[in-house]
Amino acid sequence: MAAQAFGLSEGIVYDALVIAPSFTPYKLQMDKTCKVTMLKEGAYIAGYLVEKNGLNIAWIKIGSSAGNLIDHMALCAELSFKRLIFIGAAGGLKEGFELGNICTPSYSISGSHADSYLMKASIRESMLFTRIVPNMKYVDKVIEIGKKKGYYIRKAGVFCTPSIALEYAHLDEIKSFDTDLIEMETSSFYLMTDLFELPGIALLVVSDNSATGAALVGRTEEQQRQYDYGRNVVLPDMIITLAAE
Repeated sequence: MAAQAFGLSEGIVYDALVIAPSFTPYKLQMDKTCKVTMLKEGAYIAGYLVEKNGLNIAWIKIGSSAGNLIDHMALCAELSFKRLIFIGAAGGLKEGFELGNICTPSYSISGSHADSYLMKASIRESMLFTRIVPNMKYVDKVIEIGKKKGYYIRKAGVFCTPSIALEYAHLDEIKSFDTDLIEMETSSFYLMTDLFELPGIALLVVSDNSATGAALVGRTEEQQRQYDYGRNVVLPDMIITLAAE
């Protein structure tokens, strides 16, 4: 099924699997420094192989939401990877998180019932609002790797929402969890990472901030420059660097 959906092969030990809602290697301009091959393209998903200096990085572009991430990572469970890297965008909930900042969860609040389907024997048992904590030893290692390259990767509490449109109707309640960022998938990513029994890291680029009024559209020239640096410079470099570890 992984071959049919993404074109990935069971005969390759990939240095990393990148899971990216909406992002492609081309969107991060990785084709400028790497060989990028599209393996498979569907209506909403696609698979790529990113190669550089002997590295083989599998890349799956998926749709947004926890359910999409769980289903599509599950398709890849029988393949061989050395590590897992999630990349995505996140909205800021507090001042101090500027567009283009790269963050990684210190914990993610599960706001989707999809995680209950994944982890509970009965769907009557809820995991809603459970705090999912990654392997902080590996998180700290990644932060230190970034620091040596001159990148500031910031730990942040993350709320995982099932709806982008409706989060704004519940924003005050979401902020009561005292999280710094909001996005959709990282609680599910770290639960799946535990099941894969592999090191994994989520890297999030801040795309907007409801606390400061920095919106997804209508960015200033400086905001766009900062965002492009985080997405098109820091994220690609970190992906290659981590895959080579």
